[in-house]
Parts: sequence; structure tokens; C-alpha cells
Amino acid sequence: MAGPDQLVTRVAGTRVALSRILLAALPTVVLTVFFAYPVLSMVRLGFGDGPGAVLEVLSRPRTLRVLWFTLWSSALASALAVLLGLPLAYVLHRLDLPGRRLLRVLVLVPFVLPTVVVGIAFRQLFAPHGWLGGLGLDGSATAIVAALVFFNVAVVVRTVGAAWEDLDPRREQAAAALGATGAQVFRTVTWPALRPGVLGAAAVVFLFCATSFGVVLTLGGLRYANVETEIYQLTTAELDLPGAAALSVLQVLVITALLLLTRRLGGTAGQRARVSRPVRGPRRVDLAALIASALVLLGLALPLLSLLAGSLRRAGEWSLANYRDLATGREDVAVSAWQGLSNSLQFAAVATALSLALGVMVAWLVTRPARTAVGRTAAAGLDAAFMLPLGVSAVTLGFGFLVSLNRPPVDLRGSVWLVPIAQALVALPLVVRTVAPVLASIDDRQRQAAASLGAAPWRVAASVELPLARRALLAAAGFAFAVSLGEFGATSFLAREETPTLPVLIYRLISHPGIGNAGTAMAAAVLLAAVTAGVMIAVDRLVGGAGEPR
Repeated sequence: MAGPDQLVTRVAGTRVALSRILLAALPTVVLTVFFAYPVLSMVRLGFGDGPGAVLEVLSRPRTLRVLWFTLWSSALASALAVLLGLPLAYVLHRLDLPGRRLLRVLVLVPFVLPTVVVGIAFRQLFAPHGWLGGLGLDGSATAIVAALVFFNVAVVVRTVGAAWEDLDPRREQAAAALGATGAQVFRTVTWPALRPGVLGAAAVVFLFCATSFGVVLTLGGLRYANVETEIYQLTTAELDLPGAAALSVLQVLVITALLLLTRRLGGTAGQRARVSRPVRGPRRVDLAALIASALVLLGLALPLLSLLAGSLRRAGEWSLANYRDLATGREDVAVSAWQGLSNSLQFAAVATALSLALGVMVAWLVTRPARTAVGRTAAAGLDAAFMLPLGVSAVTLGFGFLVSLNRPPVDLRGSVWLVPIAQALVALPLVVRTVAPVLASIDDRQRQAAASLGAAPWRVAASVELPLARRALLAAAGFAFAVSLGEFGATSFLAREETPTLPVLIYRLISHPGIGNAGTAMAAAVLLAAVTAGVMIAVDRLVGGAGEPR
């Protein structure tokens, strides 16, 4: 027979378990209604006429060309991003250079830029009148690959750089003291330690490249299409919903498998506390890495500088006319760019609040110490479930909203709330991955000490965990806001005609040829890029470099 103390312990354990179940209920319901339900609706639509209809779609010559282009362009861009990102990761995370922290932020800016901005920047760079127009790459697959590399170099720098910074330099020093050359030290000591991070970064980059929408839509036109743009084309232009659903189902399966592979390659690195290692000043042997990094930084700056220059010209002359037109609507685009930016800021604010609230709940739950195998399995399952939006493209999500949330019991047709909800789901995995490692690194004895003094679980979270995770929360909010601000894939399906976001408005401008439309689109793209960069710099100043996603 259990004693009084045991009964109290059991009752307390039961109350804790019930509180965690109730806390998990809200994000789980949101994920079920706004993610699982739309995805399952697409599966039903895709297989509505049986597997034969799906096979017919996948065996079309155009579909095969789209799949092949998606595969080889993503693989090539991933390989180039890794090759270019490695020296930059070494320089920014291993060497003590002046302005290193600011450079880290600036390198991250291309990744959080709206994809439509990146597409317009490369169109301007490779256009016949552009700075690199003589290369003849306008409208080519090479331009698309270059833009994908530009967009994803930051992923390699952040992921591999953080792993590189965590390496204990004494191991390399010991190998060098035993007579190993620099190449031998890298091959036998450094590379084995970095390899999981490099492979994980490559897999993540491939995932982002395979699901790129705005870049390929802007640069590829009708000649080149990946799975993302093909789904958009089948839905909006050809009204082939079963065909689009079949491609969406294939994409969900392939990318989810890739996401699982990424998690396997990455292991549990993202869940451990970061260990800061000393960095050192550059040596002569670092000259090659410094030169390579300078060239990569120049390559990252060139498209943006070209975009800025293009926005300041009209009819072959330097002018501010494009920026003056931001305050007025243009041909076939009644809403001004400033109104589009206002819409974007409002949607992003709501999306950030939603993703932060849900993401913090999930991060808190998955980092709770579990005493039983069932508890550990439940935490791992919850963590994996809320990473699934990362494995489904924003285009697929927006399409799923259209085909599923248009009838009772969830009829949101024409609701302005669909846009921030979709943006929140896109940002949700980022929030969880930013906050969870910090919560996991908190010494559980601090929680136990507060609890032993009579603090309730919510009081423990508020008085112990919240102050320690404050900078991570600020970082998560900033990144979620930047991602939501530039989200284009799902928003292109869901934005209403009278309330477009700025990325949607930019695409409408370049889709309607007219006097000044292209210039106004570039000015609007510069405006959006400046706001996004400002958000990232503000986040860095607020968090002081802490809480950055790994």
C-alpha cells in the first residue's frame, strides 16, 4: 500500500501530465485544422479518380521535364552553396575579424529576403542592359541556379559556421604539433567533426531549392518550371486541380522523406547547449579563405546593388520617379506599394504573434524532462509533428487552404485571416527550432529549486525560464516577422485583390508590362529588402548574437 508521500507524488505527477496534455491541445488543434486537414484534402483530391489518374499526371512529358529540372537545379545549387559557404563559414566563425558580427547579419539577409525580390534582382543583373547582361544569361537556367545559391549560402554559413565555432581548437593544435600539415589536420581532425553539419546543411539547402517558388517563377517564366511553379500554373492558369493535387502529394512525400533525412543527419545537435570556443586572428595560411570569402561577399552584394541602381533609372536616365510612384497605383495595380507594405506589416505582425505563441508552447513541451519512455516518445512525436510544415511547401499549403477551407465546418472563403495563418505555419518550425535549444540548455535544478519553494509550473516558467530565454524569444520573433513579411508562395494564392501584400504587388507589377511598371517594381523590391534587412539588424542588436538558430 502506497504511503502518503507516494500518493502526493503520484497526484502531483498526474496533475503535471494533465496540464501538459491540455497545453498541447491548442497547438495540436491548430496544426490539425490548418495543416493536416488541407494536406489530407489534397491527397483525397489527387487520388479522387484512383491511382491511375495520379500516374497519368506524373507520366506526362511536361511533368517529367519539371521533375528533372527541379532535381538537377536543386542538386547543383546545393553543391555550389556548400562550396561557396564553407570558406565564408570559416572566416566568420573561426577568425577574429573586425566587423565580424555585422558581416554575419548581412550574410543572413539574402536568406530572409522575399524570393520575389531575389528574382527581380537577378533579372536586373542579367538583363541585356544589366551589369552582367553581356553574359547572355537572361532567362536561363544558370540565372535560376545562381539565384538559388545566393538565397541559400547563408544556410551553410550559419549551420556549418556554428559547428566550426564549437570545435575545440586544441585537437587541431595537437595534430599540428605532431607534424601534420594543414591539409592533413583538416582531413583527419576537422572534416570528420564538420561532416554531419555539412551534410545536414546540404540537405536543408536542397529542400529550400526544391521548394523555391518566387525565384523560379520570376526568372523561369514559361521556359523553366519546378514542381512549385507547376502546381501554381496548373491551379491558376489551367484549372487542373487533380493534376496540381497529384504533384502536391508527390512533393509532400519526397520532401518529408528529405526532412527526416535532414533530422537524421543533424542528429540532436540543435538540442544541446552551445559551447563558445575562442576565435583567433587570421594567419597567412588563411589568405585563401579570406580571398574566397571576399569574392562570395561581392557576389552576394552584386545583385542587390544592381537592383538599387535599376530602381533609380527610368527611360535610360537617373531619376527618383520610380520611388515617387510607390505612393500611387499603376496600370492594372490599383493598390499603392505603400499600402501593400502596410498590409504586409499587419499580416506579418499577426503571423508573428500566432507563430510565437504556438511555437513557445511546443518548444516548452518538447524540452520538458520526461521520466518515462511514453513521455519521451510523446515529446519526440510532438516535436516531429510541428516540423512537418517545413517539409511542405508554402505553395502546397496555400493550395490546400483553397481546396479545403471553403466549406463547413471550416469555411474561411475570402477571410483575410487565411494569409497570416498560412504565414504563421511557415514560420512555426523556425520559432520552435530557435527557442527549443535554449530551453533545453537550462539546468533542470533551477526549475526544481523554484518548485521546491512552492512556485507553480507557470510561475517557474515565468520567473526562471522566460528571463533565460528572453533573447531567444526576441530572435524567434524577429526571424518569424522577417519570414512572414516576405512570404510569397502561400500568400500568392490567398491574398485578396484589395489587400495584397507587397511581394504579391511586386509580382503583379512585373507581370503587367507598362511604362514604369518594371521600375516601380524594383523600387518596391528595394523598399521591401530595406525593411527586411532593418528587421534583421534590429534583431541582432536586441539579442546580441544570442539565440540565433543553428
